[in-house]
Amino acid sequence: MSRSLTFAYPGDLSLKTGGYAYDRKVIDGLRSLGWTVDLLPLGEGFPAPSEATIKSASKMLSALPDNTLLVVDGLAFGVLDAWATAEAARLRIVSLVHHPLALETGLSESEQKRFRASERAALASARHVIVTSPMTAREVSANYGVEAQSITVALPGTERADSSPADNPAPRILSVGTLSRRKGHDVLLSALKSIEDLDWQATIIGSKTLDPATSAALSCQVSDLDLAERVQLAGEVGDPKGYFAGADIFALASRYEGYGMVFAEALSHGLPIVACKAGAVPDVVPEGAGILVPVDDADAFGQALRLLLTDPHARQRLAAAARQAGVQLPDWPETAQIISDTLDKIS
Repeated sequence: MSRSLTFAYPGDLSLKTGGYAYDRKVIDGLRSLGWTVDLLPLGEGFPAPSEATIKSASKMLSALPDNTLLVVDGLAFGVLDAWATAEAARLRIVSLVHHPLALETGLSESEQKRFRASERAALASARHVIVTSPMTAREVSANYGVEAQSITVALPGTERADSSPADNPAPRILSVGTLSRRKGHDVLLSALKSIEDLDWQATIIGSKTLDPATSAALSCQVSDLDLAERVQLAGEVGDPKGYFAGADIFALASRYEGYGMVFAEALSHGLPIVACKAGAVPDVVPEGAGILVPVDDADAFGQALRLLLTDPHARQRLAAAARQAGVQLPDWPETAQIISDTLDKIS
């Protein structure tokens, strides 16, 4: 049986972010399962695009034939509510929600209210909603009016890693995440300053171009804290596997995560984790594999790092638990199969 769909996405699908990586892996996985997947780029600027971009995206989407099975990435879908309402009866619309737009860090109260209202209206027009974590499923069910039976959880896949944590003379701390406010790198830097009496080196991997203001502020913070000799802002990296393999500790102070693919990758490499009790992070990082502290608490974050740096046995214990948890994570073929089975049922 021939199966086909259109996958609509905002911005640049090749960007090295967790959301775009998920999209690419799912597209590849569906194609390997026999789906014909047509790609439809919707333009730049989402989730706050220009009126011209909204108009252009709506026009392209409305040009699709009747009964098209259409998967739309939530970064765009959440603000295409007017289009979705108008076309809901004609197209089989499925929304892929990485995390609700209103939960992005740094939004004003009015921006949060606007995003919440537009995404709620858009989701009401979808035949089904695919989310990347149980936490996001609970969120869209409780606060966005989507019935539980209309939601499918498809956890991101994780590639198996053969390496064990490194044993560097000066322990290497790795952080991976776009240089944006939500990723909390400012908190990590403050925490690192609090443990400068210890021996360590830190690398922060993440795009410097998606949020230039935050990127510039972080660069200044490294300089102001006199950490330039110990902290590397490495920018975007094509394949960070080598960095994971060479690290002793993974640390990311995210203020919110819809899932947190980098935490799963850290688990697969058997890295002890320091993170925050934010969004889906407690669902991804099991107790015993990491130390989770309150959001925006640089002192607690620093104390957790200090424990792992000064107590090799604690670090080894968390590493073993991380490795055990990593083995149990789904792989990408499993994720694609879950989504494929869901799409087969959309009528």
